[in-house]
Amino acid sequence: MVDPRNASSSGRLAALALLCAAVAAPPPPALAEEPVRPLHVSAAKPRPFPATEPAAIEAALHRGIAFLVQDQNRDGSWGTAGRTKDLNIYAPGDAHQGYRAAVTALCVLALLETGDHAAETSSAIDRGETWLLDHLGSLRRSSPDVLYNIWGHCYGIQALAKMCEAKPDDHDRQKRIRDLIVQQIDLLHRYEAVNGGWGYYDFEFQTQQPAADTASFMSAAVLVALKKAQQIGVEVPRKVVDRAIASIHRQQKPDLSYLYGEYMWYAPAAPINLPGSSLGRTQSCNVALRLWDDRRITDEILATCLDRLFDRNIWLDIGRKRPIPHESFFAVAGYFYYFGHYYAALAIELLPADQRPPQQQQLAYRLLDLQEKDGSWWDYPLYNYHQQYGTAFALMSLVRCLPVK
Repeated sequence: MVDPRNASSSGRLAALALLCAAVAAPPPPALAEEPVRPLHVSAAKPRPFPATEPAAIEAALHRGIAFLVQDQNRDGSWGTAGRTKDLNIYAPGDAHQGYRAAVTALCVLALLETGDHAAETSSAIDRGETWLLDHLGSLRRSSPDVLYNIWGHCYGIQALAKMCEAKPDDHDRQKRIRDLIVQQIDLLHRYEAVNGGWGYYDFEFQTQQPAADTASFMSAAVLVALKKAQQIGVEVPRKVVDRAIASIHRQQKPDLSYLYGEYMWYAPAAPINLPGSSLGRTQSCNVALRLWDDRRITDEILATCLDRLFDRNIWLDIGRKRPIPHESFFAVAGYFYYFGHYYAALAIELLPADQRPPQQQQLAYRLLDLQEKDGSWWDYPLYNYHQQYGTAFALMSLVRCLPVK
């Protein structure tokens, strides 16, 4: 969500006007259980790229893994509140605990997904897992107006689910992990927005149950995590899922793009809500809805949105590495680049096997070209978390570009 405290004076006035309008306006109409709005399937095809050799992908993976292993904190976590700049993302109270939990979970998840069995990697995974098991349970809302902890619960659940799969025969460990997943789901329920779904700011009312402005992409990321929990046998409250799905449906536009947040429902043509801005969040929303059995998100829809992402990738790329959130065309923020491509990789995974190679080629071509000299990937200077989350997202994306062995 656009934070008025992080904007220029003109941008701050515009953001405040939109927030005030959202509060004053009546709530958007609820959709029927079966949404009837048609989705328009049309897109220009991206120009094809030659297939990337698996060896090149594997070499990039090894460099990225080495970066994460070397960058791990002594306590087993990743990321710090250092490396500040003139304009920092608002982070009051213990907000950095949410950042660190989310980034550590992403790094553990990425190292597990790469399947690297080097001694250094295994040690880093063990230390990261121990940190998650010791700290996720105490993660909470940092202040009445900020809920970055939701990112920690979200990616914490995904990492924990993968940890369950990694050592299925360790029954004591399995129980501890599953109990922690249940607790994280309970916390997501506690911090669910009053109108369903999740948002990371509650500037207006700061109520016990957040009156947060739900963000389409955050709700989508949480839904993906909840599906992972369900897939390993953990019970997920269906009412919570249904409310989040309804929130995403309310933000879904007929052109297959999604509003930035539900507070933007009455400004669908604002730059931040146009298709060029939605490139970084469309894939997450499509994946979440498809995983939770939305029949309208067909293979054709997934492929069409992937084609758009790759054909119009320049709009995300122009925003990459810019230090001010939402300063680029279509109000794109840099931190959507690797987030968007990770969920594109998950969307590719949902396609039939014979439809995946062209999309994998597009994804690999872009990510390999953006790896830094130190082996990391990053898209937005976020304290000292950006190289870690960017590398984790890129590793998990590239793993899905390798041929199945």
